[in-house]
Amino acid sequence: MENVNMNLLGEARWTRKTTWMFISFVLGLALESYVFALASIAIYWVSMPKALGELLLAWAPIWLIVGIILAGPFSDKYGRKVTLYATLALYAVGGIVLFFGTTYIVILISLGLMLVAGGGEMNSILVASHELMPRKHRGKATMMIINGINLGGTVLAIMALATAAVKGTAAIAVQRDVVAVAVLVVVAILLAARVSMPESFLWLQKKGRTAHLDKTIRSYFGPEVYAEAVVKEVIESAAPAPQKVSTGYLWFTMVIMIIVAAANTIGFGLMAYALAYAFFPHLQPAILAVFEGAGFVIGFLGLIADRVSRKKFLFWSFLGTFAMTVIVGLTTKAWQHDMTLFWILLVILAGVNSLCYLTEDTLKGEVWPTLHRGTLTAVARFISIGLYIPTIYITANMSTAHYIFFNAGVWFVGTLAAAAWLIWGRETGRGVTIQTASGEV
Repeated sequence: MENVNMNLLGEARWTRKTTWMFISFVLGLALESYVFALASIAIYWVSMPKALGELLLAWAPIWLIVGIILAGPFSDKYGRKVTLYATLALYAVGGIVLFFGTTYIVILISLGLMLVAGGGEMNSILVASHELMPRKHRGKATMMIINGINLGGTVLAIMALATAAVKGTAAIAVQRDVVAVAVLVVVAILLAARVSMPESFLWLQKKGRTAHLDKTIRSYFGPEVYAEAVVKEVIESAAPAPQKVSTGYLWFTMVIMIIVAAANTIGFGLMAYALAYAFFPHLQPAILAVFEGAGFVIGFLGLIADRVSRKKFLFWSFLGTFAMTVIVGLTTKAWQHDMTLFWILLVILAGVNSLCYLTEDTLKGEVWPTLHRGTLTAVARFISIGLYIPTIYITANMSTAHYIFFNAGVWFVGTLAAAAWLIWGRETGRGVTIQTASGEV
């Protein structure tokens, strides 16, 4: 079945196995977010000077991008499913080490291991979701999977708030142990949920592993879909060969993906993770809970993703986030003296930003050819998240107003890139197949 119509497989119905795969992807990104946000909570577990606290905030993106850049090429060479099993093993080791996190060094080691796993999970899940979810549901399924990131941060923040009732050393031990247990429980659930997950059909086909592809399709979809795919093979073989995407367009795509991803990562990180540490240290869990929680609720608008233009969704969400950040900056003096206004503005900003995040993260995993999707997605993520690291230090001594306007400037650059994609980029929404989105068909 070397010439099986892979587009037809994308038309297959949503099955029970698809549901388990979807759940495992949501939980996987929730766990990644949980671990990434953990750095902003773990700052308070041990006594340290402010400079070391900034290092701990930077520690999260540093090791996350290590995991991303390792997992991208690894998944292209060995497969998406194998990579996702490897990340679970790293998570388990990191979670066990966290139980002994009574010193700064042990906490860093534990977080480092789990963040490498999280980076690998994030990249591999976004690649696999585009390749495995049925075409009719690919957009909304991917956005709901990404919304798991908001869910993970919300859960961590709520747990931190709940355990904060215990004072002193006991509170730290309770928080740390609860976090570690949660990691290991989710890892066990993910292991069970991924047993029925297939390897990427597209990846197997492009790698020429026809025997494995045959077995995977029969097992996952059943003989009826398999037989229909073989019949449609004739139609596929008669279709004209796709035009090769130019090198110039690939460079344009990479530049745009890096800019929009960097703008979103920096803008989100500075508000959700670094803002409290810089200006409201006693409110960190509450700010994280509100920002991630509001984002999670608004994120369900991603359910319309298969009916709208991805390009337009990207542009308008970026423009809205930029405008909202400017409003927050212009009202700095007002909300510094009125925390009710602060929370209202934070909820609105989080909601608009969530739509931006869901769209941008969906986009940068679907625009690449199958055999290089893992690597090129990883490159875009590695550079964009890496750019967040210096901004932690650049903004460390800014006033509140300057901090917010710096953030607005970041969103403005992202909006310009989104406008460029709106004009010259390929449409990847409106229910198109992943092969059309990537330019392979």
